[in-house]
Amino acid sequence: MDQSSPSSSSTTAATTPLLLHQQQPWRRRHFQMKNNLSSEISGAVGDLGTFIPIVLTLTLVSHLDLSTTLIFTAFYNIITGLLFQIPMPVQPMKSIAAVAVSETPHLTTSQIATAGASTAAVLLLLGVTGLMSTLYRILPLPVVRGVQLSQGLSFAFSAIKYIRYNQDFVASKSTTPRAWLGLDGLVLALSSLLFLVIFTGSGDHNDGNESDDDEHPRRRNSKRSRIMGSIPSALIVFLLGLVLCFIRDPSIFGDLKFGPSKIGVLSITWNDWKVGFLKGAVPQIPLSVLNSVIAVCKLSGDLFPGRTELSAAKVSASVGAMNLVGCWFGAMPVCHGAGGLAGQYRFGARSGWSVVFLGIGKLLIGLVFGNSFVRILNQFPIGILGVLLLFAGIELAMASRDMNSKEESFVMLVCAAVSLTGSSAALGFVCGILLFLLLKLRKMECSGSGFSKFKFLSAVDAETSSIP
Repeated sequence: MDQSSPSSSSTTAATTPLLLHQQQPWRRRHFQMKNNLSSEISGAVGDLGTFIPIVLTLTLVSHLDLSTTLIFTAFYNIITGLLFQIPMPVQPMKSIAAVAVSETPHLTTSQIATAGASTAAVLLLLGVTGLMSTLYRILPLPVVRGVQLSQGLSFAFSAIKYIRYNQDFVASKSTTPRAWLGLDGLVLALSSLLFLVIFTGSGDHNDGNESDDDEHPRRRNSKRSRIMGSIPSALIVFLLGLVLCFIRDPSIFGDLKFGPSKIGVLSITWNDWKVGFLKGAVPQIPLSVLNSVIAVCKLSGDLFPGRTELSAAKVSASVGAMNLVGCWFGAMPVCHGAGGLAGQYRFGARSGWSVVFLGIGKLLIGLVFGNSFVRILNQFPIGILGVLLLFAGIELAMASRDMNSKEESFVMLVCAAVSLTGSSAALGFVCGILLFLLLKLRKMECSGSGFSKFKFLSAVDAETSSIP
């Protein structure tokens, strides 16, 4: 007994550090930054290429209360950042926003709110009952990749339009070609693009697998990459855009008013519910299920492979809870978008603190400047927004690069092509599912016919061998 005691003591001593690590306070394990502070803050602005144009459009066209939206989305950012511990984005519900500004007459604030609340109720139900988790498990990966690829390319196409042409967000169309020079010219946009490419590269990261022959050059390159990657390039570009707002229109200083707008409950009629559900929620629900939940969970697993996989039920319930609280007060309907997650990751966000910082910034702006902040957004260089959106779109589209077989690539590309051509992720999703099932059925039929043919030939050979 005494002889085994030293061994037991050494074993205990050897395992103590691991046990201490596992028994660390939950605050230290879950709420620590995964990247340096500047990179996390830089990543926070990675999804503003979609957030700003949609918020600006709804504010100008449908009289969205900007102050209320900023305050509520700020709390969404802070809560979801701490809850999910990844840079979980909070983005506008794009289909509802598109319908709101394209319908004649435009949807009112109450109708936009009912569209968001109706979508939220469906997602909350799917999340609470666990149906969303079941759907997440059974969906074929090539179909999900097709949805991600189409969404990423759609962002990239819109980004190129932002860079090349002047935009009329109220009319939702591109206008004249953008001038080369000026405070929102092509030179500014291309310079911002080159700046981000130089300091962020293609978005890849050194895996540390160097051979002895090229160890020193790779170490030098790795050190250089780390230094350049520590520079908050996206934040610098965004701050440049803010400075240019005041240079483009100095009268903004006189138009700014301090203090938030008064927050109150909307007056909603039965007709608002009918219009909001039929015109806004019906096209938004499939998009939210696919891009705001399924694609986000798949993408988070790709970007953060060492962490616990996101629960589709929790993400779905999160979207539902956010909107069932904020929409009653006139806040913009929001969701968790895969494009926003890709954009924030692309520019350095690695933890929930990134969106916590973004939420704090939104909260300060909403409380200090209120609705008058729309004057600043209206002068923000659209070319710079296009550059930020381009990187987010490409990062999202690159998630589809793991389709290795020809069959998987075939399903993914057909799904993406139909989604882009038909302007409907739901249509592409249905076509992708049908094609996937058809290919599986074809394999089963081929296997069955081959097995039957094998049994038939075996029987013939047996009869032939038995004949004297």
